[in-house]
Amino acid sequence: MRILILEDDPLIALDLQLILEDEGHEVIGPCASLAEAQRYGSPGIDLALLDVDLPDGKSFDLAARLIEGGVPVSFVSASTRAELPPHLGDVAFIAKPYQHAAIRNSLTLACSPAA
Repeated sequence: MRILILEDDPLIALDLQLILEDEGHEVIGPCASLAEAQRYGSPGIDLALLDVDLPDGKSFDLAARLIEGGVPVSFVSASTRAELPPHLGDVAFIAKPYQHAAIRNSLTLACSPAA
């Protein structure tokens, strides 16, 4: 899969990238800002791992656009699920600090036929 990472913390971005590449996936980014991530459209992205709080805003609009384009999204954030707007309340949410298994599970869910 081709997976977009949007994460402003370079160490977390690198950790996510290594997990994904170890699983044989191609990483797009990692992007450290919304402006950088918005260069990528839905075509060609199979999954997006998005931090919620970024230096240039929240990733909610980007998440909605990706979902509308058929891209599964998982938030990976120190925010809480309760902070998500209602229209994104059902999006996968992985709390930081995360376990590597939670990231791998999001990959499995994105690869399932129901995704």
